[in-house]
Amino acid sequence: MYDLVAIGAWLEFAVRWLHVVTAIAWIGSSFYFIALDLGLNRSIPGPADGEEWQVHGGGFYHIQKYLVAPEALPDHLVWFKWESYATWLSGFALLWLVYYLGADFYLVDPNVLDIPAWGGIAISLASLGFGWLAYDTICKSKFGDNNTRLMLLLYAILVALAYFYTQVFTGRAALLHLGAFTATIMSANVFMVIIPNQKIVVADLKAGRTPDAKYGKIAKQRSTHNNYLTLPVIFMMLSNHYPLAFSTEYTWIIASLVFLMGVTIRHFFNSMHAKKGMPYWTWLLTALIFLLIMWLSTAPLFRSDVYEEEASAHLSRFAQAEGFEDVHDIVMGRCSMCHGAEPFWDGILWAPKGVRLDTEADIVRNARGIYMQAGLTHAMPPANVSFIEEDERQAIRDWYKAAIKG
Repeated sequence: MYDLVAIGAWLEFAVRWLHVVTAIAWIGSSFYFIALDLGLNRSIPGPADGEEWQVHGGGFYHIQKYLVAPEALPDHLVWFKWESYATWLSGFALLWLVYYLGADFYLVDPNVLDIPAWGGIAISLASLGFGWLAYDTICKSKFGDNNTRLMLLLYAILVALAYFYTQVFTGRAALLHLGAFTATIMSANVFMVIIPNQKIVVADLKAGRTPDAKYGKIAKQRSTHNNYLTLPVIFMMLSNHYPLAFSTEYTWIIASLVFLMGVTIRHFFNSMHAKKGMPYWTWLLTALIFLLIMWLSTAPLFRSDVYEEEASAHLSRFAQAEGFEDVHDIVMGRCSMCHGAEPFWDGILWAPKGVRLDTEADIVRNARGIYMQAGLTHAMPPANVSFIEEDERQAIRDWYKAAIKG
């Protein structure tokens, strides 16, 4: 049993590492070519559509872009597509390992929607597939001819989807799925549209035919969408480490605002690379949106009048604070079955992340984490598998407030 669990943990680690590495490769090449294309000097006469001189690593690079393909493509021609495919495939494998195999913990929360694990998995798979079909259909319709109108509709769909996911899955899974939904669109754009269109254009040019301009227009539209969606996807993928992002009642609003931050940040860099100025106002707007997100994540705290500044409160305050005995009993009854020296929850052989909560000293030492994970947010227990009550969460908040004010 131990060997199987250990192998599973290392498999998850390996797939996660692969996912991060391939994502870095995809995002890096994507951002580089966007910056390169926007910054090309197109005023130089000649057959090239534009050129650029760059310096890196002690060497100088002279880069030229041609719209006309050579008669015979060189053997070393590089197609930037495998980074996208590998990122999606590794991400989908990770989705299976973490959220499907661990559906009872990470995917389905009966307090949100009481459905069986297989039902949650089915909704997950259907939403990813349906999302791409709906997006692709809208882009190919007459409505998609107007890019501004199209982007506004797509944003409205993402907002609606953010709300939908928070009404079906755990907060952690909701944001993760919003990221997976968006990443599926991005990777499918490469696999189903951008690369096939590029191959059609190359074949026409090699055959001496004039390519239909629509293929380039369509590919550019999808590439632009990918450009503006990349940063929000990264945020969604990182969010599962931060309960204040995924485990509040305003999670869907937070997710909606994240997409706006992606637009403002990319607008700055796109403008800069295109030599259209440095719109620093985008950073101010981004900071304001982020402050709004911070406020939304702690809004219940303000309403409950439990705002605090932890500062340098001494640990002894927590053990002496009013309500500690009740909190000790709550933690022992709701948390220690997993977070103990010898966990007795089926399938867990060691305390998750090494956090042990089976002694008074452990509880005091992890006071802030208990408050954040189980008091301020509902991140723990996962899917509320130990059925912690709301009055128990309130007791944790009251105890923490009394301790830091003591």
